[in-house]
Amino acid sequence: MWLPLMGLVVGIVLGLLSELRIPVEYMNYLSISVLAALDTLFGGIRAHLQNIYDEKVFVSGFFFNIILAASLAFLGVHIGVDLYLVAVFAFGVRLFQNIAVIRRILLTKWSDSRQKIEKK
Repeated sequence: MWLPLMGLVVGIVLGLLSELRIPVEYMNYLSISVLAALDTLFGGIRAHLQNIYDEKVFVSGFFFNIILAASLAFLGVHIGVDLYLVAVFAFGVRLFQNIAVIRRILLTKWSDSRQKIEKK
């Protein structure tokens, strides 16, 4: 579980330390791709905590979500509709659902461990 979090921290630090600038034309694509990647990351953490984590599902979901999100944004630009907002909504909802489940699992584990300590 620590590896994805460490990768996220390293990526953020490298991004802040670099002088790389993204052109304004690509901001929608980048924001959607980052949101899709975060959704996949928290989905992987959730799966790990539920003991159903599968590396192949995580990696394929990571790339599929990013490609799908960028494709929606690209299609929206070409037909003149802000389709990237659909992806923002969908991935945002999933992200908050995953975080809620992670919180519940961690609270349950914490509560169970406290009860075991109190019984001793």
